[in-house]
Amino acid sequence: MSPIENLSEFMRYLAAHPLADECLPPLSTLSAELGVSVAILREQLEVARALGLVDVRPRTGIKRLPFTFLPAVRQSLSYAMALDRKHFEMFADLRQNIEASYWYEAVGKLTSEDREQLKGLITSAWAKLDGRPIQIPHDEHKQLHLTIFCRLNNPFVSGILEAYWESYEAIGLNVFTDYAYLRSVWQYHEKMVTAIDNGDYEAGYRALVEHTELLADLLDHRTAK
Repeated sequence: MSPIENLSEFMRYLAAHPLADECLPPLSTLSAELGVSVAILREQLEVARALGLVDVRPRTGIKRLPFTFLPAVRQSLSYAMALDRKHFEMFADLRQNIEASYWYEAVGKLTSEDREQLKGLITSAWAKLDGRPIQIPHDEHKQLHLTIFCRLNNPFVSGILEAYWESYEAIGLNVFTDYAYLRSVWQYHEKMVTAIDNGDYEAGYRALVEHTELLADLLDHRTAK
């Protein structure tokens, strides 16, 4: 079966007109062109909007958006976590394996500006942890990981990684306040960034893998409670 056969008429139309940011004809016009009722097209449009494929606004009409995997993952993951919070642990394991698998390719593509940004995030995080009052460097944590993998140009990888951070926030890990845990995490982050800056990707990989065990231990501790 061809992939196109699994799509609705509206999504087939989108696939046949792949120009990003293109304004589409009104549903009445598409109905006549595709031979599908406006009511059915409206339902198909809502699915496409939920998947982040189009933007629908009163004055501008239907606008095609660039493809991103995030909305589809977000919807499915949110539902899975509503069924059982343990699904986050499974997704976190997937994310860790993806980062480990793509590490060498990702860091090899980073620019000098990316490396400077990573070092700036380390500086900002330590300033928050050493400040009075102490602040949780969650945004730095999120941006550090997303920056490391930002040059892959793979919408499926980026969609999964971005969805992970949304779910991380949804279950409250961004406000976790164990100071010793946070310092340990950022010591590993500093090792990773220093290794990237020195071109020692193997040392950075070891730090990445070792530091993921901290999250596993944290999740086990929260589950035990």
